[in-house]
Amino acid sequence: MTRHKTLQKTYPVLSMSCASCAARVNKILNQQAGVVQATVNYAAATALIEFNPEVTSPETLRDAVQKAGFD
Repeated sequence: MTRHKTLQKTYPVLSMSCASCAARVNKILNQQAGVVQATVNYAAATALIEFNPEVTSPETLRDAVQKAGFD
């Protein structure tokens, strides 16, 4: 059985104005291929993301968040 190595990193998320915004970003990130788990913290304006770097990249995740109107 092959086990893929995942990375866990925290990234800033800008332009969130409410908890619903954080929930939307959380949903977007968790739907991306290669994401094992994402948790968005509205108060800290951050996203903790565990992902497989062989499937996705921080740039791809950033683009998905930016398409939804956040940075």
